[in-house]
Amino acid sequence: MTPVLSPNTQAILLLTAPLIAGRGTASSDLLSPGEYKRLARHLREIQRQPADLLSPDAAEILRACQPVIDEGRLQKLLGRGFLLSQVIERWQARAIWVVSRADAEYPRRLKTRLREDAPAVLYGCGDMALLETGGLAVVGSRHVDDALIDYTMAVGRLAARAGKTLVSGGAKGIDQAAMRGALEGGGRVCGVLADSLEKTTMNREHRNLLLDGQLVLISPYDPSAGFNVGNAMQRNKLIYALADTSLVVSSDLNKGGTWAGAVEQLDKLKFVPVFIRSTGESSAGLDGLRKKGALPWPNPQDVDSFEDVFNVAMPTPTASPQVGFALFSNEEPTSADAKPTAPVSPDAAPAPQAASEPSAPVDVVSDAQPPAAALEELPPVTPEAVAPIDEAKEPAQPESTPGEVLFAAVRAAIQQLLSVPMKDAEVAAALDVSNAQAKAWLQRLVDEGVLEKQKKPAGYVVKQKRLFE
Repeated sequence: MTPVLSPNTQAILLLTAPLIAGRGTASSDLLSPGEYKRLARHLREIQRQPADLLSPDAAEILRACQPVIDEGRLQKLLGRGFLLSQVIERWQARAIWVVSRADAEYPRRLKTRLREDAPAVLYGCGDMALLETGGLAVVGSRHVDDALIDYTMAVGRLAARAGKTLVSGGAKGIDQAAMRGALEGGGRVCGVLADSLEKTTMNREHRNLLLDGQLVLISPYDPSAGFNVGNAMQRNKLIYALADTSLVVSSDLNKGGTWAGAVEQLDKLKFVPVFIRSTGESSAGLDGLRKKGALPWPNPQDVDSFEDVFNVAMPTPTASPQVGFALFSNEEPTSADAKPTAPVSPDAAPAPQAASEPSAPVDVVSDAQPPAAALEELPPVTPEAVAPIDEAKEPAQPESTPGEVLFAAVRAAIQQLLSVPMKDAEVAAALDVSNAQAKAWLQRLVDEGVLEKQKKPAGYVVKQKRLFE
């Protein structure tokens, strides 16, 4: 069943979504993630929610938002109602549904694990209930040999026999092999796409699987959006967040989305255990992940041994990091998308507790009401708050300003991201900042000698140390 587009979701789409109809282009006036975050916070402070911007008294609310976002700009974006109706009609004709974090139908696993880092809007096709079933996430490189394709398909078939959902990213190579193996075995599959959702859902090979409830495809990006390196790298955390455990079949070392996503799980998010392939020819990437704490895949051959993989103790869970560059942090914690005080709209009410997520009530509540002390009243970033570990070794450095501390985090994030060349727009998308902000950071790092701007392939990349340099 395709959910009805809620008023909150309509408002968020009008403010932030490109609303690409066919070969149309996105508006240049869309609110950036940072701008929408500020607007959502302001709406919450004045006891409003996005849907109120479409209400009869919207003019008064828009004037109240003038200190945050220009009133005329908001009116222009909210005036795209005809364009929205066109794309909704297009999506519905293709059985594509849309939910926002203010909706009760929004996937619970994303809401509870990613919290305010969950996508503000999620597009999808297929049975939404599959998104709550957990399962095995399988990720890996795009360019692999036939032996790894066969290996990965066998893992997918075993997941199907065990009745476990398989979660992957839909990219060619390992992702598609895992999904194909599970589907051919009659299993259930969740595909988290970084691009081309509409085109993929219209594929004849997928259509019946989607309609029969065996396959669900989702994306945090417009259904007509094309490929973007930053989007492809950043959607990995959604794959892990939807799963119960994970397997990395292949990975480069210190570069690429597979590596970045696995390292993020091991070092920061720790949603699920991370296993690595332990048979066949190893690689520097898999060895690197093992050194970071990834577990050797026990190579289960039957359903019982496969089930044992899901009994491995999970790492100590940590909240998605709130300092730095939250993926899709288009707004304040989800409470900013929903009216924060009673009466609360039905759209924003917390859903009944799902059996697959018996704990984490605090995270869920944050979507409907403002207990946000833990989320919204974070201490300011100061040198003292960042570097207590070194106090025993060396004195504090009072000359470090909050700005310097922040840019140190920026520098580290961009260095990790640019192990492969990326354009400034792709960096902006990956870090959820405006193009202008990304360009300023990139130029500063070029000036510092950390990055270099190359022509072929065009983009920025970490500067390699040269002999005698």
